[in-house]
Amino acid sequence: MGRLLLIAARNLLQNRRRTALLSAAIVAVTMLLVLLGSLGNGIQATLLQAGTAMITGHVNVGGFFKITSGMGSPVLVDAERTIADVKELVPDAARIVQRRRGFGKVVSESDTIQCALTGIDATNDEALRGILRIQEGSLDNLGADGNSILLFQKQAERLNVSVGDDVTLSSQIVRGQSNAIQVRVGAIAKDMGLLSIMSSYVSLNVIRDLYQLDSDTTGVILVYLDDPEQSGDVKARLREGLLARNHRLMEDEPDAFYHKFQQVAGEDWTGMKLDITTWEDELANIQWTMKTFDTISSLLIGVLLVIVIIGVMNTMWITVRDRTREIGTLRAIGMGRFRVLVMFLLETVILSVLSAVVGVLLGAGIAWILNLLQIPVSQGFQIFLMSDTLRLVVSPGSLVLAMVVVPLLTTFGAFFPASRAARLRPVTAMQHAG
Repeated sequence: MGRLLLIAARNLLQNRRRTALLSAAIVAVTMLLVLLGSLGNGIQATLLQAGTAMITGHVNVGGFFKITSGMGSPVLVDAERTIADVKELVPDAARIVQRRRGFGKVVSESDTIQCALTGIDATNDEALRGILRIQEGSLDNLGADGNSILLFQKQAERLNVSVGDDVTLSSQIVRGQSNAIQVRVGAIAKDMGLLSIMSSYVSLNVIRDLYQLDSDTTGVILVYLDDPEQSGDVKARLREGLLARNHRLMEDEPDAFYHKFQQVAGEDWTGMKLDITTWEDELANIQWTMKTFDTISSLLIGVLLVIVIIGVMNTMWITVRDRTREIGTLRAIGMGRFRVLVMFLLETVILSVLSAVVGVLLGAGIAWILNLLQIPVSQGFQIFLMSDTLRLVVSPGSLVLAMVVVPLLTTFGAFFPASRAARLRPVTAMQHAG
């Protein structure tokens, strides 16, 4: 085997131009595979980090309260007891916070927008404080008992307001009635793409006043875990434990809460029922961006790999034709067919492995440089990337995958020309050369 490796390496060095062209193609495809994988990982990481801070916890205990069978509100009554039960059932939670849910109009002297209104206690909501990038004002203005609203840049520009200005919130509350209150702009944050288009944040007190809720009512309890992968197990634990503590639960539907209004309105029950979901349930509608990107990148990588495989096959066919005399000589002095096959395959293995390693290193290096440069992206791409700058996350798994998949596929492409070389009869090969 050592001798075959030496012969294969010498053959690659002897045909430097052909080797360089094929190596460059493999390096380029491997590098692109790493970069696309890193971009996909970046979108997924941003979606998980931003989504679980702005929209959902890793596990959510929300619910609906129905005064009549045909009308339900996304509120959770008897909040203190429910929070105490959740803390007891999930003692390993990293954080447990509560938020209130609403939807209404934000009205200024210039314009009106409609958006989801999420009531928060910003002083205790570490996840949200860690993800929002405040441009003006302070999140401290959105304490639990405050009377402030946080808007995102485009919302503030459309309403033509800045920190300190007053806006009016109006929403439909019960039985068709409406209510309106005045709040002050306490902070303006940078846009977060798709996650900030229809969202704004207000103090917990604001949602209570707008919807005329009592103090022991909330919207949802967010449970944050050290390991988000455990969300499914924690959800099952909560369902079992809360049922045992005499809480009424809705049927397990893996969907966002705002998709369940019609379903709840059509069910014949009144009172309070809890709805337990995971972050994947609540972000299902947003994850289509990730699936779309994965599909496009997979198609692109697939096409490039096919092109490289065809290039490897063509190169090997040319190599077999040009080295017919060499093959005949080797066969004449006693080299078996299997060893000829291995010799040609080793050339491809050496070339593809070395090229893949170079491609992986280049891809990881370019990703690192791009992250350092904090390259801004256009508004159109911000919707999909969930960020205003390009973010790439290189995972060891994707690097190993690239270093394994590319050599395997290129070696597969070289198998058929190498098999033909191995099947050449010595006399025929030498006569053909002559």
